[in-house]
Amino acid sequence: MTLAKAITAGLDKILENDDHAVLIGEDIGKLGGVYRITEGLQGKYGAHRVIDSPLGEAGIVGASVGMALRGHTPLAEIQFDGFVFPAFSQITTQLAKMRTRSEGRINMPVVIRIPYGGGIGSIEHHSESPEALFVHTAGLRVITPSNAHDAYWMIQQAAACQDPVIYLEPKRRYWLKGEVDTETPTLDAFKAQVVRPGEDATIVAYGPLVPVALAAAEAAREDGRSVEVIDLRSLSPIDFDTITESVQKTGRLIVTHEAPTFGGLGGEIAARITERAFLYLEAPVLRVGGFHMPYPISKVESQYLPDIDKLLEALDRSFAY
Repeated sequence: MTLAKAITAGLDKILENDDHAVLIGEDIGKLGGVYRITEGLQGKYGAHRVIDSPLGEAGIVGASVGMALRGHTPLAEIQFDGFVFPAFSQITTQLAKMRTRSEGRINMPVVIRIPYGGGIGSIEHHSESPEALFVHTAGLRVITPSNAHDAYWMIQQAAACQDPVIYLEPKRRYWLKGEVDTETPTLDAFKAQVVRPGEDATIVAYGPLVPVALAAAEAAREDGRSVEVIDLRSLSPIDFDTITESVQKTGRLIVTHEAPTFGGLGGEIAARITERAFLYLEAPVLRVGGFHMPYPISKVESQYLPDIDKLLEALDRSFAY
């Protein structure tokens, strides 16, 4: 199953099991969304549960907040990462604050689905990675799958959560195929997973860069280096225990993400692991990310995005200490 169709199957299961669940977004009904993630769901469940909204992200999220207050489980779709900003105020000042503001009396089981990241030959506002903005906002949970199996279960666990969840979908991995066990949930959406064991260094990645990290680890093996790869899955909260345990074993850590390195999530992970595992580190924690600039034109995006060579170069620097 592709990662995209795994999300579709997960949404189908949510609608089947929860009569209060609704999908809302631009063109998600008859069209099935820009990436066809919701294809066929309106025909199966009706236009009152798979709702084609007007073109207005603030309205989509605002309506989702209202529906949650009335006992529904809304799953809102934002067409592209760069289109979420008209709804940023609704997300950060209303959605993220409602449970705390009510001292826990009001639940906010709202999921905001956002395709994010580059690598699809598109332009700015269609290829960005805004996760650090949401991670910095207390009250939101932020998760991102890297494969089809995780995508299927993580969207269902997001819908079952009583906190609002930002569900980031790595759009360049929509067509990545993988086995999906639809019978047994073998993961916790809010816990990291060691996807490749190793002894000499640790690479932490998430979403679209997990396959790149795995490929870099395989390439490093040819140089005699055993590299452990961790799929972070949850960006808020972060499973620091899994990372710390790995670094205590390997002594080296590389953190990679598509978002700019400056002010990115990698800086928080580097600081926290330095605090927790300083005496185990054989080298400084290194970060591999995008440049501190607006997302470039598609002709040069390959130079902007982290790739295998950049991760191998970071490993070389780490081992040089």
